[in-house]
Amino acid sequence: MHHAVPLITTIAAGFGFALIFGFVAAKLRLPALVGYLLAGVIIGPYSPGFTADAEIAAQLAEIGVMLLMFGVGLHFSLDDLWDVRKVALPGAVLQIAVATLMGAGLAHLWGWSVGGALTFGLALSVASTVVLLKALEARGVLETTNGRIAVGWLIVEDIAMVLVLVLLPPLSAAFSHAGSTSTADIFWTLEVTIAKIAAFIALMLVIGRRVFPWLLWQVTRTGSAELFTLCVIAAAVSLAYGASHLFGVSFALGAFFAGMVIRESEFSHRAAEETLPLRDAFAVLFFVSVGMLFDPTIIVKEPLHVLLVVLIIVIGKSLAAAGLVLAFRYPLNTALTVSASLAQIGEFSFILAGLGVGLGLLPREGQSLILAGALISITLNSLLFDALEPVQAWVRKRSALARMVERPDDPLAELPLTTDEKYLSQQVVLVGYGRVGRRIAGAMTHAGIPFVVVDENRELVEQCRQKGIPAVTGDAADMAVLIQAHIAKASLLVIATPDTLDVRRMIDIAGKINPQIETIVRTHNETEAELLRQENAGVVFLGEQELARGMTNYVLKRFGREQEAG
Repeated sequence: MHHAVPLITTIAAGFGFALIFGFVAAKLRLPALVGYLLAGVIIGPYSPGFTADAEIAAQLAEIGVMLLMFGVGLHFSLDDLWDVRKVALPGAVLQIAVATLMGAGLAHLWGWSVGGALTFGLALSVASTVVLLKALEARGVLETTNGRIAVGWLIVEDIAMVLVLVLLPPLSAAFSHAGSTSTADIFWTLEVTIAKIAAFIALMLVIGRRVFPWLLWQVTRTGSAELFTLCVIAAAVSLAYGASHLFGVSFALGAFFAGMVIRESEFSHRAAEETLPLRDAFAVLFFVSVGMLFDPTIIVKEPLHVLLVVLIIVIGKSLAAAGLVLAFRYPLNTALTVSASLAQIGEFSFILAGLGVGLGLLPREGQSLILAGALISITLNSLLFDALEPVQAWVRKRSALARMVERPDDPLAELPLTTDEKYLSQQVVLVGYGRVGRRIAGAMTHAGIPFVVVDENRELVEQCRQKGIPAVTGDAADMAVLIQAHIAKASLLVIATPDTLDVRRMIDIAGKINPQIETIVRTHNETEAELLRQENAGVVFLGEQELARGMTNYVLKRFGREQEAG
């Protein structure tokens, strides 16, 4: 048997070492992605011993990029972005600009070219969607206002980076030959590129949104799960390849729009679930291949450079994001959550660094510095999230500092003086105006029960006030916010937010101010529900339990036995 099988050898080594180092990283409570990158370092050309085939690894990485971007497109939601647009859109754009300037300025001091400095700055400006989602999910805050703002911020960053990946190749000639390329040539190249992108997007939106949902339906009718998965993967890879060859756009953009198109189908959730294992597998190979490009000696040769890069990612970018969120008059815990979420870099940074090196803009040293910054920042990210609560408590203990950062003069942070008396005594204080909170509010409005809404999302508070609903913005775990909602004279506190981390603090504060108040809490965790009941946290509603009860009641009612419903 012929044993010269570099493809199988590379895949086996990549998966094997990724499993070992990913397992070790998970045991150390670090993101598994750190382990995957280290696995690449071990089998890369800069480490002794076995070396995987770099060319094959690069091609596997391209497939990983396609499937990663396909996943981003598949989960891209304009509705989610729209809810937080007033903070996520301008905030992300300004934060990208600030971080890019910091990174580019540093590279300029090192004597790099304009193109290399700009590419380097952009690579440091964008956080990892994979790391962010896993961090928010692990802490149960993905569906909270803070989680939605952080995800919306990342969506804007992802869109910006997709545009950068598309526009960088035609601009690379201008950066590389600044003296020999005229302004007219640059604009002509940009116009042609933008025209091709526009044609591709138009084709996808007009034809793709009709063809692919129809195709998925036809495949689904066969009843074959394998064909369905194959159809989705074929759409992602084929569209990415076709877009690259026919329109000259990147694999990443083609795959991103493939995901967006399939999202329009009623089978989008099934497509996401059934392709997840394959997407995860190739994403692992992508991170391994990125690790193979990392020269670990950069940490010894240029420790100061590495330190400065990490400081930009972890400190500079975080402070910029926190300052911007506070400038938009969001509470301190929102600013801290968003800043911690963005204090790392990941997959887009790797893609951009690889493209920059391939175009001759970014030196190999720059790619190694980006990879070193990613490894260190991702490793530190969980520690930053763990530090959020102590930092917030420290700031709030110093009232002068708290007043400065929490913006007490915010008109949305207190009820207007013209608020009707019925909303100031014996009212319901409703914390959270999301999907659940809106339904509760609608029912109370219909029944004529007065209530005050408390939510961290300023846009939602503005919407409430436009509808004539009394509402205040802020963190309900802060005593000052609950006081503004007149919790002292309220009859009932309804906590409809999915954020279970601060529920106890809300209940404790409300009980201290108003010992007679009754509390209603929602949770999706059975263990958490039991703990809250043991702590006499009021009436606790468990999501799955209430769903089962509602469905059971309907079945019993259908057979005329509603008395038997529990």
